[in-house]
Amino acid sequence: MKIIGLTGPSGTGKTTVSDIAANLGYAIIDCDKVAREVANDPELLSTLEAEFKGVTENGILNRKALAEKAFATSKATEKLNSIMLPVIANAIDEKIKNFEKIGTEYILLDAPTLFESGEDKKCDAVIAVLADIEIRAKRIKARDNLTPAQLESRLKATKPDSFYKERTKYIICNNGNLFDLQSNAINILKKFKEM
Repeated sequence: MKIIGLTGPSGTGKTTVSDIAANLGYAIIDCDKVAREVANDPELLSTLEAEFKGVTENGILNRKALAEKAFATSKATEKLNSIMLPVIANAIDEKIKNFEKIGTEYILLDAPTLFESGEDKKCDAVIAVLADIEIRAKRIKARDNLTPAQLESRLKATKPDSFYKERTKYIICNNGNLFDLQSNAINILKKFKEM
């Protein structure tokens, strides 16, 4: 079984690459979905509420309130990661074991914080999707309907491109059109199946 990591800052096109991988026969572990699943745990909710006051209502996580507080500073983002990442890592391990049991050959681990969490150590290779900050800003604004202040906080909380370039040789630069992104993603994802 091969595990390929997929990472990069918000607004670069990781979801599109993940969809392409699924069409090529990769099993997908979407760490954002895993995070939503584990966020229902009462103990975790209590920890998040203690650290980021006002992010839960009646035992339910208010993701927008959490994002606003957790992405306000890089220190707050690191705090969120220190709380969430170990719990998410355990859930990912379970999903990998289940895929292994059924004989899955290729898994794409879609994780925005792949390197920060240490999950890259489980991967045979890692793809980083990058894009210029102006392009990312337009995509995030259109997708998440953020205020200018929220958008600025979100962009400031992400790692620079150099962070990813220092950690993997498989880079997809998504400054162009959808066709270019698809071509680059297909070439790289097929290459991993041939290795």
